[in-house]
Amino acid sequence: MSIKSEVLAANAEYAEGFGELGALGLPPARGFAILTCMDARLDPAKYAGLSEGDAHVIRNAGGRATDDAIRSLVISYKLLGTREWFVIHHSNCGMEYFTDAEMRSLLAQSLDTAALGPEGFYDTGTGPGSTEADYINWHTISDNAQSVVEDVARIRRHPLVPARIPIYGLIYDVTTGRLIEIDDASKAGAAS
Repeated sequence: MSIKSEVLAANAEYAEGFGELGALGLPPARGFAILTCMDARLDPAKYAGLSEGDAHVIRNAGGRATDDAIRSLVISYKLLGTREWFVIHHSNCGMEYFTDAEMRSLLAQSLDTAALGPEGFYDTGTGPGSTEADYINWHTISDNAQSVVEDVARIRRHPLVPARIPIYGLIYDVTTGRLIEIDDASKAGAAS
């Protein structure tokens, strides 16, 4: 059963009241960007007090500083003028529940959706799978706070990222809704 009709109906209702939002400028009004996880429990607009047009929000599995995320951040500052960046991971992230090797193994067995049990993810399919997963860095997380530090440091070291842009590292707590700053990450991302 597809959810397509619900999405299109919700969009029609949203578009009816769109009004002045159609005149928003291209650069983000508040001049910052957030790199965060795609997890459905995270609503950056709510946890960071955003409205349409305020900030760039870049999302991927784990909120990791992948080459593509850094590409987006560079476009964000170079062409659209952001002046501050936030790397926000979160508690209870699915990327903590498996390793790159486990993901590769699951995909080699079958392309069906895996299930999560007490011992971690396990395959529910019958095949066929693919070994193409061997060529992907899945950017899994073994230590959440350390992964924030690593991602901020990776962005800071990137030759296309100006030293003047401060990069803050935080973890969103999915049980309280609070943002917790990771001091070592924000130190690694300090502007100079």
